[in-house]
Amino acid sequence: MKAAYIKETGSSKNIIIGDLPEPEIGADDVLVKVSAVSVNHVDTFVRAGTYKTNLNFPFVIGRDAVGVVEKIGANVDRFAVGSQVWTNSMGYDGRQGTTSRYVAVPADRLFHIPSGVDPIKLVASVHSSATAAILINHVFQAKSGDTILVEGAAGHVGTKLVQLAHTMGLTVMTTSNEADFDKMDRFGSDLALDYKKSLTKQLEKHDIDGVDFVVDTSGKVALQENINVLNERGTIGLITAPEDNKFTFNVRKFYTTDKAIRGFVLSHATIDQFTDAAKLLNQRMVDGFLLDDDIVEKPIEDAAQAQHALETNAVKERLVLEF
Repeated sequence: MKAAYIKETGSSKNIIIGDLPEPEIGADDVLVKVSAVSVNHVDTFVRAGTYKTNLNFPFVIGRDAVGVVEKIGANVDRFAVGSQVWTNSMGYDGRQGTTSRYVAVPADRLFHIPSGVDPIKLVASVHSSATAAILINHVFQAKSGDTILVEGAAGHVGTKLVQLAHTMGLTVMTTSNEADFDKMDRFGSDLALDYKKSLTKQLEKHDIDGVDFVVDTSGKVALQENINVLNERGTIGLITAPEDNKFTFNVRKFYTTDKAIRGFVLSHATIDQFTDAAKLLNQRMVDGFLLDDDIVEKPIEDAAQAQHALETNAVKERLVLEF
C-alpha cells in the first residue's frame, strides 16, 4: 500500500513515499481505507524527534484521518464495512500514523462521520477542535455562565475555542486584529478586544474586573498580564510557549489569590476525553460549527513539502493530504 513514512527521525527530507505492507488488525481494531489526512504541527514534532514518544520504524507519519471502514475485528460492533469514519489520536505512543492507504485503528479511537458533514472540512478541524473541547470541558471544567478570554482568537484553535465556549453558554471575550472583529462576533464573541492595546485597560473600560479562564493561543502575551486579569481561583490554560520558553510572574500574588496554570497537549488526552470530545464535535459540526478553516488540499506525495511549509510558517491555511 502507498504510505508516507520515515525510517528515522529528523528533517522533513526523511519522509519517504513508498509501499508498505497492509496492516493486520486485531480483534478490537478497525481497518480503515484512508481518503484524507490533515497535517499538524505535532506531526512535524514527532517526525523531527522533538516530541519524544515511542515510534516503531518504518513509522507512518500523521495522526488525523478520514476514510471508510474496510474490515472490522471480531470484538467490534460499533462500525460496519462501508461506514465513513474519522480518528485523531494515531501516530504516537507506539501507534502507527495515518498517512497510508490503509490504517489499523483501535475501535475506541474511531468515530463516525455525521451524515451531511464534509470529511475534508472535518479532518482539517478535528485537531484544533478536540484541543478546544477537552480544554474547556476537562481541563477547565467550565460551566455555563463562566467567563473565558481567548487570545489570538482568529487562529485555528482560537476560532474553535470561541465557537465551543459560546455554544456551551460561556461569556466569551477575545483578542485579535481589529480586522477580525466581525469574524469574532459571528463565531460568538461577546466582547472583541484589540490585541495591540493594553488588555487590562480595555477590560477596565468595559467595567470588567476579571475572567474565570484565559487561553493564549499565540504565546505572545506576558504571563503576568494574564494572571492580572484572572478572577480569584481562575485558571490559565497553556497550550503553547513564548519563543524564549520563559515566563516571569509575581509568585506571591499568584498563590495568595488561589489561581492556577494548567498545561495541556492533546497527545496526553485519555480515551474518555477523546470520546467526550468526539460526541461534542460531531454534534456541533452537524449544526454547522467548527468547519470554517481555509484549506489547501494536496496529494499524498506532497507530505514532505507540507510539513516543511508548516515548520517554516509558509502557510496559514489548514493542509490536507488526499489519496
